[in-house]
Amino acid sequence: MSVLAWIVLASVASGLLSIGLAASFALNVRSDKWINILISYAIGALLGAAFLNALPEALELTETPKQLTFILLLGILVFFILEKLLLWRHCHLSECEAHEPVSSVNNDHGRSGMMIILGDTFHNFVDGVLIATAFMADIQLGMVTAIAITAHEIPQEAGDFIILLNSGFTRASALWSNLLSGTATVFGGLLGYFMLNQLNHLIAPILAVAAASMIYVAMSDLIPSLHKRPEIGATVQQVTLIVMGIGTIWLIGLFFGHHH
Repeated sequence: MSVLAWIVLASVASGLLSIGLAASFALNVRSDKWINILISYAIGALLGAAFLNALPEALELTETPKQLTFILLLGILVFFILEKLLLWRHCHLSECEAHEPVSSVNNDHGRSGMMIILGDTFHNFVDGVLIATAFMADIQLGMVTAIAITAHEIPQEAGDFIILLNSGFTRASALWSNLLSGTATVFGGLLGYFMLNQLNHLIAPILAVAAASMIYVAMSDLIPSLHKRPEIGATVQQVTLIVMGIGTIWLIGLFFGHHH
């Protein structure tokens, strides 16, 4: 089998497997109570993926770390502006959540969901480029890298599903949005194969933008929702689940860490 065929096969398998396994877990969660509990885990998975996976990789690949952290800051600011535009558009189209009492707001009308899809698409594209890079170096390295990337993605994709459901997406639209975002892995793999030398310098900044989206959604959209349950028991549960989310990403990195 040719290197290109391996890259396409691994990109498709990685995307479908991580999204499929995450979907089967997240879409079987029936009650709102469980979704609220799993949001804490999603926060941990997002922060873990950003600070233990995407950013360290980006910093390893760049010779200008200060420039990279500037891109990260700029990314957070851009996601803030995008969310403001989505809120502004919503306020002009229908009942505006900004003018509603807090207790009547069950979701954020899709804003954090849109942020997640955008950031996830960047991340998946980079995954495709990394898979292509590894396969072009060595077939066996490519296979190990694809397995590692799939393992990294499963808890994060599960977290993404929970966020999309909490953001007002239906189960079907959450699944389709994630599958659509997953196709970016294949595009990244193909572009990586045909334009690797030209794309190499873009991997670090794209990873920084992906990290910015994860940090922004976790800190801006998800953590504030946890403050609605300020009692000690709920707080202990939330902190425990956040740590579990971070721990999952850390453990997967420990056992399946990929090098490129």
